[in-house]
Amino acid sequence: MPMSQRPVVLIVDDNAENLTVLGELLQPLYQVRAANSGERALRLMRLDPLPSLVLLDVMMPGLDGYAVLERLRAEPRSRSVPVIFVTAMGATEDEERGLLHGAVDYITKPVRPTVLLARVAAHVELGRARERLADQNHDLELEIERRMAENQRLRDIGIHALARLAETRDNETGNHLRRTREYVRQLGTQLIGKPCFARRLDVKTVDLMARSAPLHDIGKVGIPDRILCKPGKLDADEWLIMKTHAAIGAEAIELAERDAGPGGGVDFLHYAKDIARSHHERWDGGGYPQGLVGEAIPLAARLMALADVFDALISPRVYKKAWSYEAARAYIVEQRGSHFDPDVVEAFVASFDEFCAIARRLADPGHPPSAAAVAER
Repeated sequence: MPMSQRPVVLIVDDNAENLTVLGELLQPLYQVRAANSGERALRLMRLDPLPSLVLLDVMMPGLDGYAVLERLRAEPRSRSVPVIFVTAMGATEDEERGLLHGAVDYITKPVRPTVLLARVAAHVELGRARERLADQNHDLELEIERRMAENQRLRDIGIHALARLAETRDNETGNHLRRTREYVRQLGTQLIGKPCFARRLDVKTVDLMARSAPLHDIGKVGIPDRILCKPGKLDADEWLIMKTHAAIGAEAIELAERDAGPGGGVDFLHYAKDIARSHHERWDGGGYPQGLVGEAIPLAARLMALADVFDALISPRVYKKAWSYEAARAYIVEQRGSHFDPDVVEAFVASFDEFCAIARRLADPGHPPSAAAVAER
């Protein structure tokens, strides 16, 4: 094997004769580095390539073997390098102390060449096996991440395919799905730091809520075209039918949740169901379909309620002009504690600039939400 490919073995001993003996035994098979003190050994450990093994004397002036080993174990770079103590100390308690400090083996002086070479070879090969296993584990982790990312993309495609199905029957939505998803993400992120939401919100939960948001109006696929696409104002009977889209959507997602079974993405479907059913509920109990009050309304739906209304206000419709961002902000603040959860409104106000940036970035082509439009209220 070429010298450059041989494993590196660091020998540490304050006795020059011992260094010579060990070096002559090891050089035919290994690249050998020698240190005559603990301090020099620590300096040599910083060189590349990192040694595959350290043969370490115990009794040395200055830093003894135990102190050197403690320093090696404290450094991330050298933490996993195997160390064999080589010493004239032969008492059982000395061997136990060395092993307890983290040494992998213990060889007494005077060394027997065949024993030394056999143990060095065994621990070098064991170290190589650990490295191969670590590399395999790393490759496996990368493959798992790749597949999880692919599954996430497929799930997102499925979500948007379903959401677009509803969108094709309601030509006023445009980029509404993407904007409301990001509004929900922004609100949830803003609320993570609040003590009252600490047990319910974290980054993963907010991500699930945001990814579920595009399904909020999936139930519209069950509303007749004569009502869903009616250009004018709905009459009382038509409005009652329109309001059933919340329950229709939740029931469809609940069926999907049952079909998924254990381990089938239930967390995601749970939030999607909550949002579909309850995003038209009001904090004061005046919403639909269940007339829920306050915190009885699922948190994901409370976030969606504000996101949905804000986007509807700033977007043009056949029956209204787009409201300005400021006018929409004023309306939402006005509805604090009646339509909307006060804490969610507070989060909205704190991240209002981000809301405006999202609206501009994801504006509908040809119909941008206007920051200057004046509301006709």
